[in-house]
Amino acid sequence: MQFSHRIPLGLRSISAGDPVYIIAEAGVNHGGDMELAKRLIDCAAEAGADAVKFQAFRTAHLILEDVAKAGYQQQTTDKAESQADMLRKLELAQDQYRELKQHCDTAGLTFLITPFDEVSLDELDALDLDAYKVASTDTTNLPFLIKLAQRGKPIFLSTGMSYLSEVEMALKEISKYNRDVVLLQCTANYPILDSEANLNVIETFKRHFNILVGYSDHSVGIGAAPYAVPMGACVVEKHFTLNKDSEGPDHRASLDPQELKAFVRQVRTIEQYLGTHVKKPTISELGTRASLQKCLVATRPISKGATFRADDLIAKRTGGRGISPLFFREVIGRAAPRDFSRDEIIELQ
Repeated sequence: MQFSHRIPLGLRSISAGDPVYIIAEAGVNHGGDMELAKRLIDCAAEAGADAVKFQAFRTAHLILEDVAKAGYQQQTTDKAESQADMLRKLELAQDQYRELKQHCDTAGLTFLITPFDEVSLDELDALDLDAYKVASTDTTNLPFLIKLAQRGKPIFLSTGMSYLSEVEMALKEISKYNRDVVLLQCTANYPILDSEANLNVIETFKRHFNILVGYSDHSVGIGAAPYAVPMGACVVEKHFTLNKDSEGPDHRASLDPQELKAFVRQVRTIEQYLGTHVKKPTISELGTRASLQKCLVATRPISKGATFRADDLIAKRTGGRGISPLFFREVIGRAAPRDFSRDEIIELQ
């Protein structure tokens, strides 16, 4: 399998050399309210995210009527209703997707959305999206992954609940049609324990698949995602909401607006800390280098024509003038071109 190491996406690109791509996950935290959905977009833009992501599903094509809610859903929504009943209240129509995409364009954000079923995927085709996100629920859904990969759009593939062998099977199918894939480590619970983040899987993904990697974060608060950046995550994703106390399955595990701003700031600060892979003095160090690094000076008076010996030389701070002690061996055995007094800077010409 071969995958792209640079993926153009809207006005940005994703690669190891680009700034981390930050996805603010609105998900279903709009509760079916379009005005709230637009406010979420504005919140993500104000925080400095690169993209905001929603979810697209048709309940009848996603789930059987009698499926119980997940444990975290039972804790945050009406226990009496089924998962299907809960989801129906959160559906958006195709024209609403289009309206949200237009609002994202105005706000300067990339509009992303996760299709959870084939009907929704077909509806989203009409929007000409920049990319698709695959939720962890479909990591093992090979027929769906094939149809999505054939669209030819970049794919963010979450991997919660999956074994490495299952991830490999998914990537093998996708790679037949599409090489623009970012593989996201994810733990599919809301929220997760700190011990469940498993950021080391990012290294496993890079080593095993030679692919762009990222982290979809369900940890508490600002959480684990910023720590994924030094490990090579090119993309990070985090749920957010306008009010953690709102009714719905994901609000309590989401960041509030101020936390989202802090999250983006922390990711960008870590990028600044990481800097470049090139080891050389920074611009600010150049003046310090001249003041603090040492050069060779004479330990005692040396007559013109005398042969420099090791004990004739010592390194002291000279303000940047003279020969670096890195090259002391090139001085030893040479003839002094003139007289030198004690502590005089050694010069050979």
